[in-house]
Amino acid sequence: MDRRHFVKLCATSLTLSGVPCGAIGAVEGKARQFDPTSLVDREGRPIKASQLLPDRNYLFHYPYAGTPCFLLNLGKAPPRQAVRLETDDGQGYHWQGGVGPRRSIVSYSAICAHKLAYPTKQLSFISYRGADAAKNGRATPNTIHCCAEHSEYDPAAGARVVAGPAKQPLAAILLEYDPKTDELLAVGTVGGELFEEFFAKYDFKLAMEHGQNKARQSVGRTTVVTELTQFCQQEIHC
Repeated sequence: MDRRHFVKLCATSLTLSGVPCGAIGAVEGKARQFDPTSLVDREGRPIKASQLLPDRNYLFHYPYAGTPCFLLNLGKAPPRQAVRLETDDGQGYHWQGGVGPRRSIVSYSAICAHKLAYPTKQLSFISYRGADAAKNGRATPNTIHCCAEHSEYDPAAGARVVAGPAKQPLAAILLEYDPKTDELLAVGTVGGELFEEFFAKYDFKLAMEHGQNKARQSVGRTTVVTELTQFCQQEIHC
């Protein structure tokens, strides 16, 4: 069985049963399947999971060219028990942790679930804050914090809302990890992804950033991973 067929079979089984399949971060509920996309560096080389440093903000775009996502190494595996979450409209789903050598790698949409703030090449109001967050502002340590309205999300618990006005978790990005090659693929999403609201709100801005109608295009077979500090000129801390 080739990888593409395997991933599609896994994603389908997750949607129907919620049972883990292979090395995919397992979920049940509002899972949405997309074609597998390899995570690569700027030279097109596959990102190695073991090379991702803890407490760093890595950014890539998926499943569309204009929709940014965080890639995080939490340093240790989240709790093994499944986390049950709900979208703003009451749709329940389960998130069952990270992937990688230590199951510490997680990925979420970088579009804030409150007013859709997101990282641009100019600045980012939203980012992951590590253990030293409290020393540099009001952010809670080890959370994804959005300075626009101070919503906070726990990446070790499916990006559950822990503070602020956001009414639902960040959408999770489903990852497949290949232990033989140490490589990562994005294969889908789960939770309240808010992509259509995002495109509607920022239609003109996204056209300026990516080109007319290009923000809605699929990222294709590969997507480039960069550190947030290299992607945007200014990271707002508060």
